[in-house]
Amino acid sequence: MTDTMQASPMKSGFDPQRALDFARSEVFERTFKEGMALVEETAGYLDGPGRASSKRLSRAAALAYAGESMRLTTRLMQVASWLLVQRAVRDGEIQMAEAASEKYRLISREPQPVTNFAGADELPETLKTLIIRGSAIYERVRRLDESMYEGGPADPVNAVSDQLAKLNAAFGR
Repeated sequence: MTDTMQASPMKSGFDPQRALDFARSEVFERTFKEGMALVEETAGYLDGPGRASSKRLSRAAALAYAGESMRLTTRLMQVASWLLVQRAVRDGEIQMAEAASEKYRLISREPQPVTNFAGADELPETLKTLIIRGSAIYERVRRLDESMYEGGPADPVNAVSDQLAKLNAAFGR
């Protein structure tokens, strides 16, 4: 086991090789590119067309815009930070045990509740779309984080296949 693959003593299900293999995978590359592109797209919208659109909103909608844009920005920064940490592990810049520490994990371990602000129905469609996309990538990265650092199944289909294989082995089929 190399220095970059030392397991964190915090999680008994943590498999450092699984985490490192993911960080080196094409799936990670696609997720990284998608996440970073969404960060840039969101920043461009909020700093440009979104800012202009927010000035034309009612008071309630403007408050909803502020709240939703802060929530979206926070989620995307968490995603970007997590992705950058995984890339740093892959590139040998930080050790796997450090990446597995609470310091670099996503703050929320539960799916994000949907709480609508008053006036949210008046938000610009572009912002609504960015919120949906931001929530989707956040949830994907949250599940990856959980799978990699807590030992949960990465893919429910594989988990079912694994269980079927165990049953077949146990009953000799």
